[in-house]
Amino acid sequence: MKTYKSLFFVSILFLLFSCKNKIQDAEQKTAIESKDTIALISVKNFKFYKGENPYYFVGTNYWYGPLIAAKNIGDRERLIKELDLMKEVGIDNLRILVGAEGDGGDSRVHPALQYEQGVYNEDLLDGLDFLMAEMRKRNMYAVLYLNNNWIWSGGMSQYLEWNGYGKVPNPFLEEYTWDEYMNYTKQFHSCEPCKEAFYKHLKFIIGRTNAYTGKKYSEDNVIMSWQVANEPRVLMTPDHEKTFANWLNETVTTIESLDATHLISTGAEGKASYLQDIDMYERLHKNKNVDYLTMHMWPKNWGWYDINNEKETTQLSIENANKYMNEHIIVAKKLQKPIVMSEFGFPREKESLSLDAPIENRNTFYKAIFERIVESKKEQGVLAGLNFWGFAGYAKTNDESGKWLHGDDFSADPPQEPQGLNSVFASDTSTLELITIANKKLTDKEK
Repeated sequence: MKTYKSLFFVSILFLLFSCKNKIQDAEQKTAIESKDTIALISVKNFKFYKGENPYYFVGTNYWYGPLIAAKNIGDRERLIKELDLMKEVGIDNLRILVGAEGDGGDSRVHPALQYEQGVYNEDLLDGLDFLMAEMRKRNMYAVLYLNNNWIWSGGMSQYLEWNGYGKVPNPFLEEYTWDEYMNYTKQFHSCEPCKEAFYKHLKFIIGRTNAYTGKKYSEDNVIMSWQVANEPRVLMTPDHEKTFANWLNETVTTIESLDATHLISTGAEGKASYLQDIDMYERLHKNKNVDYLTMHMWPKNWGWYDINNEKETTQLSIENANKYMNEHIIVAKKLQKPIVMSEFGFPREKESLSLDAPIENRNTFYKAIFERIVESKKEQGVLAGLNFWGFAGYAKTNDESGKWLHGDDFSADPPQEPQGLNSVFASDTSTLELITIANKKLTDKEK
């Protein structure tokens, strides 16, 4: 009898020990699975770090990624090919739009993520999840911007229209001017119901869980940065700065409260967003929760580049670009924050939309800008990243009219602009080679 009792107690102890081990194994497995396999991007010593290593990059703008990643209206085969091509040339940093508002009329993004205020296109949400999951597979990082100063994606002006401010004065229609549009849009920064709706959008996206990876966006290291908006501006007059600053700081505080892990940036063009006032740019980036600075560069739009004198004005564009960058790098050093040129674009010869048009001038400009980031990496400087505008991959565009119509392929150029104007296509092998060389230098640990 004693023998049976002993065996019984031994069996019980064995079962308890086994259960304990299984629980410990399960807990350990869960801990391993919950640990992100992609390194977090952080800021230390005025630089980006990917895990424990300094991070410098040549990335791209890929605003339409969630649209072609969508299950129903997208083209996932194209998406996969483009992500693979970008990875091949060393691009691991994509600036992506997480927005688009309204009905897609008047050459705006269609379909929109938020087609009515607070109502979302589930196919596009699924597309965003799928894009992020595919980027994870390739160790890529996303800069996600959450609003837009410009009408091409709906943006701030659409929030105003939704909240009773009248029809948006679209400056691409003959009856309206840019001044009318700017004066209309500036109201967003003091429109309480507009801001409330926008903050609900922030909470909805930042609080989302990816359907493909099971990761909360607020815990997903694929995200490098939440960006307040594309080119948010102090509009028309200096006295708008106070209203704008209140909105900007409130928005940054809201993002920080929702996600204290990931970086925050404003999406500014540099002083071009602030009436060409570099001191205003500095003031508006002092917020301790703004982790790094941004600037943009548009030689054609800013009158530096002239298609009637291309060789000479390409060199002028490079000179002016260096001056512009230097001015903002001084501010970045003063504020002890890294800075990214998160947009810059350059057209083909004679602004042609044909993929056969020469791209030597663009390559000359790109090469000069790439040299700046390579030099900054060598010096461990504050200029930390570039995102050219933009990557069009395998898009098929109409090189005669350049017009985008609902259902057409998305390219890097927004719907209201000529398609292919500033886009880098998969067939632009000489430009892709320059990008490859630059990124190799940036990832070479010996340099």
